[in-house]
Amino acid sequence: MQIKITARHGQLSDATRQFIEEKAQKLLHYFTRLTMIEVTVDLKNDAQKKVEFLVSAEHKHDFVAHESHGDILAAVDLVMEKLERQLGRYKQKIQDHRRDPSTHEVTGAPAPEESGEE
Repeated sequence: MQIKITARHGQLSDATRQFIEEKAQKLLHYFTRLTMIEVTVDLKNDAQKKVEFLVSAEHKHDFVAHESHGDILAAVDLVMEKLERQLGRYKQKIQDHRRDPSTHEVTGAPAPEESGEE
C-alpha cells in the first residue's frame, strides 16, 4: 500500500507527516485490500486547516473523507473516524452479500432437488 502526503500553501513538519502516516497505516486493520491512500492538507487558512483522505481499494472502490479544524492532528482524527465507518460499512456489505439465505430458505418452499418426481 502506498501513502502519499501532500501539503498545500505550506510545509508539514516531520512529526506531523509521521503522525498522518501512522494513522493511515491503521486503516489496514479495517480493510486489508487498500491499494493507495492520498492525504492532502490545506494550510491556507490559519484558523481552519483542511485535511482530505482519498483511499483507493481493489476493484476501483474509492473512499473519501475531509474535515476542517484548527488543529491538523484533530482534523486527521476526525477524518479517520469517518473513514473507519465507511470501510466498516463497505466490509459488512460485501460480507453480508455472501451470507444471505437463498430464496428458497426465505420463502419456505422446497428446494428443486427436494421436490423429486415419482
